[in-house]
Amino acid sequence: MDQNRIRFETPEPNIARIVLARPETRNSQDTRMLYELNDAFDRAAQDDDVKVIILAADGPHFSSGHDLREDIDGALSGYDTVGTWCGFGCEGAEGLMAREKEIYLGFSERWRNIPKPTIAEVRGKVIAGGLMLVWPCDIVIASEDAVFVDNTVAMGIAGAEFFHHPWELGVRKAKEMLFTSDSLSANDAHRLGMVNHVVPQTEISSFTLDLARRIAEQPAFALKLVKESVNAAQDNQGRAGSLHTAFVAHQLCHAHNRLIGGQIVDLTFLDRHKEISSRW
Repeated sequence: MDQNRIRFETPEPNIARIVLARPETRNSQDTRMLYELNDAFDRAAQDDDVKVIILAADGPHFSSGHDLREDIDGALSGYDTVGTWCGFGCEGAEGLMAREKEIYLGFSERWRNIPKPTIAEVRGKVIAGGLMLVWPCDIVIASEDAVFVDNTVAMGIAGAEFFHHPWELGVRKAKEMLFTSDSLSANDAHRLGMVNHVVPQTEISSFTLDLARRIAEQPAFALKLVKESVNAAQDNQGRAGSLHTAFVAHQLCHAHNRLIGGQIVDLTFLDRHKEISSRW
């Protein structure tokens, strides 16, 4: 349990490769893992020799989402927070909202705005919180066995904290994904524009590295500016406002579930989860 959750590699000049290194939990995300990941992104972003960042994962699955086994009380103690919210130990909705604004919405948005091209190298399952690691990346390469799902509505929650669904899938497919908790195949994600390329599982690392190599041939300053330009176009369509609205709705669901059942998720979730999982 003392080993690092994240591994930082430099496979070639100008390319950093950040690897989720918790395969025994299918790369589930506890607080420590997310802060280590943020530190790794900072390291790559602040290194002027790095022009492209790859995000990959050990094991057969990219990420099973949030580590629901973690005791979140006091979990942020000892970490230097990157946001300006405080009150992580406050009672009621305040403490939980502050925590999720820091390590979920806050981190995902921060990584999305790193002024360097980022590529997600995705294989296996990407579940709920796992999407919040993939979606901030500029380019997504998926293996043929990749599967994407957000089953948070089945938990009584109005979608993942980083509510990028309409921007990744389009409005109608986003609604279907959330309403049903059904999975999305790599080919369907490619058809909808969420994934750039689908490649055989055995070739994904070499394919991703080759793409990173071609991007790294471009001038770093131009890459930074064109990324900001594309992100600005998306933000001018109302993306940032929609994320804020959805995040508040997410917190309302947490508060509602605590009032009804004493938990931040619907207590009937486990039974629903077993039924949904059988369809993946």
